[in-house]
Amino acid sequence: MCCQLGLSLFTFHSEMLAWASAQIHCQFHASESRVALPAQGTKQDVQAESDTVLIPSRGERGQCVLDTPPKILFCDLRLDPGESKTYSYSEVVPTDGPPSFRGQAVKYVYKLTIGCQRVNSPIKLLRVPFRVLVLHGMPEPPFPQDEEVAPSNPFLEEEEGSRRDTRPLERALDMLMITTSRRCPYMFNITNVRGKVAKFCIFKTVYRLGEDIIGTFTFSEGDIPCLQYSVSLQSEEEVQEQYQRRPGQAVSVTAHARHLESCLHTASSHFSLPVPLNVTPGFTTDIVTLRWRLHFEFVTAREPVEAPVVLQNQSEVTVWTGAEHVDVDTFSWDLPIKVLPTNPTLASYVSQFTGTNSINI
Repeated sequence: MCCQLGLSLFTFHSEMLAWASAQIHCQFHASESRVALPAQGTKQDVQAESDTVLIPSRGERGQCVLDTPPKILFCDLRLDPGESKTYSYSEVVPTDGPPSFRGQAVKYVYKLTIGCQRVNSPIKLLRVPFRVLVLHGMPEPPFPQDEEVAPSNPFLEEEEGSRRDTRPLERALDMLMITTSRRCPYMFNITNVRGKVAKFCIFKTVYRLGEDIIGTFTFSEGDIPCLQYSVSLQSEEEVQEQYQRRPGQAVSVTAHARHLESCLHTASSHFSLPVPLNVTPGFTTDIVTLRWRLHFEFVTAREPVEAPVVLQNQSEVTVWTGAEHVDVDTFSWDLPIKVLPTNPTLASYVSQFTGTNSINI
């Protein structure tokens, strides 16, 4: 994963800038009511306002669980009135880090911190948050990174470095497409203690961000009348047992989409739930696990419900009125699914605007 940044400097009068550097870091924050972290000794922040030591996470909440080596953008830069300078910064985000996540128990937030200092002036920090998607389980390439195995086109000029940089992303996208394109009907008989309610069919259980989850119900094959059903796309955030604040702590469940339908006297029905682009795919760290599921709820009648009768030669419009009182049973069912990342370009569509961040030095 690569992060790129353009930095521009402008001044109205002659200035001398001592240095500027950039660094990526990931901040981890845990809810004290849900997570019991091991006690850590207090660390003294050794950076005073006038020091030249850059600590990107200074003043941030939580712990810094990942950071990249700082890169110097410039040193001893002099700018004349009206003069501007532009610098580019790129960095590879470590693949063993957690994804960006804001849950009820924990949060993982990535930020790019730029530090700059004028001569004889305090350090100024600019923090730019960004989102990281992690694809776990991507196999190692079967060939060296610098070995070209695909046939090359001698009529096209391409930088070897840029081609090599795109290989990990291309392999990840290929793996995503192969994994999420496999379709195989999964059939489930929905039953309760009184008998069979319906047959449920879903064509796959692995989805990318932005995909639609489609399923069908066949109520005509059931023996028990179903009055209503609902399907919810839910995420489960579970703190690892050794870090739980209380023994047997409940899992945090968040609903992201829901479909509700009345289905009495309905032979078949279907639903479509979109996987939002702004959610976090499933992942596991030492502290928390995020899983995904479809949560079903059914309302069934205890006794048969008489269907309306329409005569073939009936010329007048008739209105069927349902029973005023029906004894019902309710039950639920959870179907685990997997949610994987998507193309970063598609995920960026959540935010359609480009932002500009600035600091006064």
